[in-house]
Order: sequence, then structure tokens, then C-alpha cells
Amino acid sequence: MRRRDLVLLPAAVAAPARAAEADLLLALVVDASGSIDGSEFALQRQGYAEALTDPSVVAAAQSGMVGTIAVTMIEWGAPGGAATVVPWMELRDAGSAAALGAAIRAAPRSAQSYNAIGDAIDHAAREIAAAPMRAGRKVIDLSGDGPDIRSLRPAPVARDDAVEAGITINAIAIDGGFRNVRAAYERDVIGGIGAFVMDATDRTDLFRALRAKLVREISARPLRSAG
Repeated sequence: MRRRDLVLLPAAVAAPARAAEADLLLALVVDASGSIDGSEFALQRQGYAEALTDPSVVAAAQSGMVGTIAVTMIEWGAPGGAATVVPWMELRDAGSAAALGAAIRAAPRSAQSYNAIGDAIDHAAREIAAAPMRAGRKVIDLSGDGPDIRSLRPAPVARDDAVEAGITINAIAIDGGFRNVRAAYERDVIGGIGAFVMDATDRTDLFRALRAKLVREISARPLRSAG
């Protein structure tokens, strides 16, 4: 074909929308503040690694329309200092779950003080916005044993902005730290469609609570709009 025979498409013709590449973008936002000693931190990491590789969680990930979720892990504590310790990774089968669990176990602990949940929510929302894949749902899953104390942006403000961006925020309240953590998370942290708080009696109970929470989060289906 000669160059003059080429047909140029009108500029108004847009490329087809890119399909979702995952059912869920899940940001795990984990307490690494100064109230957690080394042994508690190790138990926490182990709980996350074991929960994400549990067959019930893998089956939940495979149950969606795409059959894949994407997960990142963020540690929170210091004001403005939330840190991504595991970048976005896919969870679609036992092998990818094992790779994710290994990355969680191997990631160095970030340097944190206490207790800036609002800044952690902002950090997680930015990670979700910049994720290298698209997904039908977006969830921030925060765990901790204390309330928001020193955020540069208070948790309710960050929460409301995240919800406005289409993100649901759930939480695990770990007993043994501050009093009334669950009430603080219900008031200041969670938000969005179907948001909830789950309890863990301590970090040895985190695996049980987290496994149940992950299955519930991953298996949820978007609500259809009326009409």
C-alpha cells in the first residue's frame, strides 16, 4: 500500500477501555510502631505470610471474574513515614501465594515511631492510585493496637478522601495495646461500602483473624447500581 492510500482514523475515535487485570487491589497496612517489640513483630509477619498462603485465601482469590488479586504491604508508625515494604504482587494460585509469603517474611522492617494512621491511609491510597494494574475493587486493610495520635493529616480526613476515591478501608484491632482500639477504628479509620473491624486478642491470634478477614474482603462482590 502506498503512503497516500493510508486511511487516518478521526482523532475522536478512542481506544477500547482496558479490562481489569485483577479483581481486587489490596493494600495491607501493618502496624510497625515503637510499641511492637521484635518478637511481636516476627509473629505479626508470620501471621500475614501464613494467612495469605492459606488454601481458603487462595481459593477466595481464584473465585473472582479475573481469578487474581494484587497485594502490597505497607508499614505504618511515624508521622509522614509510612513505607511500602512489599511492592504490588499478584496472588492467583498456590505458587504466587508462596512467593508473596516469602517476600513478606524477607522484607526488612522499616523505621517507625508512633502512631500516624492518617498518613498511612494517605500513603496506601497513593499506592493504589499508582498500581501497575487495574481492578474492580480497592481495599485498604489496616491492622494495629493503637489509635491515630500524630498524623500530619488526621485519620478521619484521610479516610474520607480515600472513600471518595472509591476505596474501602477495613481494620483489625489488636488487643493488648491502647484501650478502646476497636471503637477508635470504627470512628476514625474504617469507611466505604461494607467496611468493618475485626478483633484479634493478640498477635498470636492475628493469623486466625486475618485469614477470616481476607476471605471476607476478597470474596466480597461489588454492589450493582440500581436500574
